[in-house]
Amino acid sequence: MILYEYPFNERIRTLLRLEDLFDKFTYFVGQPHAYMHHTALVTLFEILDVAGRADLKADLLQELERQRHVLMAFRSNPDISEDALNTVLQKIERIQQALIKTQGKPGQTLRDNEWLMNVRSRTIIPGGACEFDLPSYYAWQQRPSEQRKADLDQWVGPMLPLCEAMAMVLHLLRESGQSSALTATQGGYQQMLGGKHYHMLQVRIAAEQEAIPEISANKYMLWIRFTRLDGSPKPKTVERDIPFELILCNL
Repeated sequence: MILYEYPFNERIRTLLRLEDLFDKFTYFVGQPHAYMHHTALVTLFEILDVAGRADLKADLLQELERQRHVLMAFRSNPDISEDALNTVLQKIERIQQALIKTQGKPGQTLRDNEWLMNVRSRTIIPGGACEFDLPSYYAWQQRPSEQRKADLDQWVGPMLPLCEAMAMVLHLLRESGQSSALTATQGGYQQMLGGKHYHMLQVRIAAEQEAIPEISANKYMLWIRFTRLDGSPKPKTVERDIPFELILCNL
């Protein structure tokens, strides 16, 4: 099954972008080759750009606090495991405290690093990080893999509380979803949402269907049109019934 996710608002869109970038950074930093570590550093610069929203830290703290109060209301519910609930609450509180302790704007320590910002300004230019453009960066790439990895781990360190808070909010959002097995007639599906505010939707579809969901949604209606890639200049609409799974998520 292939999972597609669609955010309903800019805040969730930002969190999904950050999640994708942190996943890529983690992968590339774990590889030994200097080219992989170059890609990891460029990805870190992208994280810096996305996390630069002035209100992102405050948004995450506010959402974690709201979720903490929601979960605390389940303490008296006999159907809820108290031990499991306490574990989640303790994790949320730990993440909140770590995020509160971060100083200034997310990634400020990176912005204060003149050498990194010089590298960043050159990587924006296609081919701008060549040996003759940045000899000091080229020298860093010749260092042992373990040393480069240690540097990357140090540079990303101040961003990890933000990453953990983002991951917790998205985890709680995904856990809130209710799944429905549906069929897109002749490759199309519409559903009225009645003005209800959802934060994200998920579409799961079997890989063998070879169908790609193109999603458009607001608080009143969602549209899904399934297309396929067949070597044409643009995707073509699938003109057959497509079974899929829809999950609407709302914090």
